[in-house]
Amino acid sequence: MKTKLTSMKTHLTTPHNGSRTSAITGPVAGRRPGLALLLRLLWAAALVLPAFGAQAAVVFTSLYSFTGTNDGANPRAALVQGSDGYFYGTTQGGGTNGYGTVFKISANGALASLHSFTNGNDGAHPAAGLVQGGNGDFYSTTDFGGTNGGYGNLFKISANGALTGLLSFTGGNDGRDPNNLVQGSDGYFYGTTSDGGTNSWGTVFRITTNGALSSLYSFTGGNDCGNPRAGLVQGSDGSFYGTTAGSNPYLVNPNGTVFRIKTNGVLTSLHSFNGTNDGSTPNGLVQGSDGNLYGTTGNGSTNNLGTVFKISTNGALTTLFVFGTVTNWLGNPFDGAHPGGALVQGSDGNFYGTTSTTVFHMTPSGRLTTLYSGLFSPSALVQGSNGSFYGTTDSGGAGGYGTVFRLTMVPEFQAVTLTNGTLSLTWSTEVGGRYQLQYNSDLSSSNWSNLVNALTAAGATLSATDSVTNAPQRFYRVVLAP
Repeated sequence: MKTKLTSMKTHLTTPHNGSRTSAITGPVAGRRPGLALLLRLLWAAALVLPAFGAQAAVVFTSLYSFTGTNDGANPRAALVQGSDGYFYGTTQGGGTNGYGTVFKISANGALASLHSFTNGNDGAHPAAGLVQGGNGDFYSTTDFGGTNGGYGNLFKISANGALTGLLSFTGGNDGRDPNNLVQGSDGYFYGTTSDGGTNSWGTVFRITTNGALSSLYSFTGGNDCGNPRAGLVQGSDGSFYGTTAGSNPYLVNPNGTVFRIKTNGVLTSLHSFNGTNDGSTPNGLVQGSDGNLYGTTGNGSTNNLGTVFKISTNGALTTLFVFGTVTNWLGNPFDGAHPGGALVQGSDGNFYGTTSTTVFHMTPSGRLTTLYSGLFSPSALVQGSNGSFYGTTDSGGAGGYGTVFRLTMVPEFQAVTLTNGTLSLTWSTEVGGRYQLQYNSDLSSSNWSNLVNALTAAGATLSATDSVTNAPQRFYRVVLAP
């Protein structure tokens, strides 16, 4: 029996009806992403139909559209998956008081609003995501509100929605406009403020789980730059790494920096961006499995559309990708522009991130692939325990108030063999993902049958068999099981 490789172009649509989402496939010329990979068994040949082109196939699902009322509006921060399996996030607006919300959402899109901010000691308009502490509570910040003039707030919230305001910034030496938090290996939370501090260029701080704050460093506007607008990441060496956005002409380094700070407050500037070949306005960092730090710049470089870079813990920076390198026939960037938020390294070793309109993945060596386009200011991504990636959009959706979405890499058939009338099929997987192998005798019919029960992946591939002795024509596909 011979196998033949060819391609199939498929189109995925996700009509939204209340809280229910459906996925439909149909042929469409030149469009991505694909839904399921099909294999057709003929009397003398098997036809494998992988996703269009050499790029990874994906399924995009809009899980929830915010209404701008009690459920919130305009989520801007990345989600975090809690120990209970739900994803937790914030919206900047909406809620019962119009000051934003904290919500949780299931992997399939059932959303519950946990708290509506009041602009009191709980703060207002959260722009940062949540981080789950070792005690099970979630911690985060608000851009505004608090009891000291509206300079921002630190809070914790339980999984059932009980919120406690921990600290209100004064706008003085303690800073103002706090960003994302990270819990260090010592149990404390560490973060940055975009402004304030003794020099009015922002700070790095440490806070206990009960809200006792210590200012570790105040930026000076000199070689250390200023105005950090992203959170920190703790490296494997115990130090914390972060970026300053720059963007102020009065700064010595107006294009931003990468810095390292120790828990005792000693800060070292590792790299100053020049705004040309290496970019400007860096976003947050992530440490890769190779020990290097990876990040993006929102602007600068050849096309002034941003870059992807890696930097060693000693400050040796390499620009991996320049956005605007790939353009369509109109000359518009096909690879996206102005990336935002931190990258996330997936379980496959690749890095995943977002631009102002796209989702992309990039190999550690810098080969970038656009996975999905047409989004409205997507947040940074988080990979769920099921292998899919989840994020939010600031606007768009049914009411224009933003969405929660899921992006799933579609499995690809890796091997097909026929031995003594038994067909063996092997496909790629994400660890923990659930997959269903199905067959159909006619592609014009939607009547797909399950060949075997859903399988949960423990490794990079799964396999199943079908007896095809004297069998009629069949098509096979792999779909994601709930």
